[in-house]
Amino acid sequence: MLKFRTVIFLFSALCCPFLFAQNEKPNFIVVMADDLGFGDLGIYGSALIETPNLDRMAKEGIYFNSFYASANVCTASRGGLLTGRYPVRLNLVADVARPSNEIHLYESEITIAEALKEEGYNTALVGKWHLGSRIDWYPLNHGFDEFYGALHSNDMAPFKLYRDDKVIEDPVDQTTITQRYTSEALSFIEKNQENPFFLYIPHSFPHVPLFVSEEFEGKSEAGLYGDVVETIDWSMGEILNKLEDLGLDDNTMVIFTSDNGPWFEGSSGQYRDRKGSSWEGGLRVPFISRWPSVIPGGQHTSAAAMNIDILPTILDFAKIQQPTDRPIDGKSLREILTNNGNTPHEVLYLFNNDRIAGVRKGKWKLVVESFYRSSLPSFDNTDSYYGPNGLLFDLEKDPGETYSYTREHPNIVNELRALLEQGQTELNSGILPNMWNRL
Repeated sequence: MLKFRTVIFLFSALCCPFLFAQNEKPNFIVVMADDLGFGDLGIYGSALIETPNLDRMAKEGIYFNSFYASANVCTASRGGLLTGRYPVRLNLVADVARPSNEIHLYESEITIAEALKEEGYNTALVGKWHLGSRIDWYPLNHGFDEFYGALHSNDMAPFKLYRDDKVIEDPVDQTTITQRYTSEALSFIEKNQENPFFLYIPHSFPHVPLFVSEEFEGKSEAGLYGDVVETIDWSMGEILNKLEDLGLDDNTMVIFTSDNGPWFEGSSGQYRDRKGSSWEGGLRVPFISRWPSVIPGGQHTSAAAMNIDILPTILDFAKIQQPTDRPIDGKSLREILTNNGNTPHEVLYLFNNDRIAGVRKGKWKLVVESFYRSSLPSFDNTDSYYGPNGLLFDLEKDPGETYSYTREHPNIVNELRALLEQGQTELNSGILPNMWNRL
């Protein structure tokens, strides 16, 4: 049954179309936490961190339990989200972007912001960019009309706060950074209530070092980390409330996710390991989407998807053709979001830097390498303890990747290995033999 406000919205749109010029095109808001674990939200089972706003968002929309970041570290994952392409295609896989290196998103890449801007959208990035640590490579060169935030992670120096291309704070008071990101986001929404907009909010937290304002300090049972996450949840509530107050709620798609799994703190839930690994805990992240007039509430899906799907999904709903001059690896999630449909992917590739470390198809996952201490053991060659076939996991039966079924299901192994080799060829990504101690 349609909500009362949705009925009123549709009735008014039919009777008074001149009032709805802004609503000819939907708005899009993508919020991404930094190093937030799969198990850090109430809807995903957290017992110590309270996230009522994100839980409400999930209950009024849809949440995924098989959603992946396109990389197990920050920069590459962000590139994948904004371009719909595996980060290996973007040359973002040698390291994360730092003030000391040349890594950045090339201007030839097409971002969500650029695609929407071409169709009349106003665009803004509020938060952490981390796709180039120099002002020459900043968001305004990639389709964003406005930028308020930082160029890289908060553990890298110099950590400065920018408004467009101007430094407005150095050093940054990080205790209030989430609140200030939120204030800027709300201002952008209010300013653009008569225009279609795309707002990207990549938070700086809960990446370490952690800071929190007095307002939220000591509130969570999960210590400082929990306080920081609860501040992000408050921010999400402010954004949802602003959309409702301005009558934009039914015309705005809101997405919440994380760039990768948790680092030294945070919960991977039932999944193995954390950031930097090719196990589920390093790559499986929360994904929640809400759009009251389009996405039915109360949905929960196990369909496998990845943040490379966000660009095709947004362009699909915006009725904009995606780029045809380059491979787009992501797929539109429209059928899942609106009809709880199946995954659009035959296979998803899971990466360690420039190499395919795992293959996900259906309930099966084949892993051929993952970091361990300071080494990178391979499960994919004759010198391996496990032989040349990799480790095969049944994620329905064994989501913690505890036991390999390589011996029991050789046909599945052969199928996934064929897909792995196909991906290595198409993505120019190879697994080298004898990779012990290769970093």
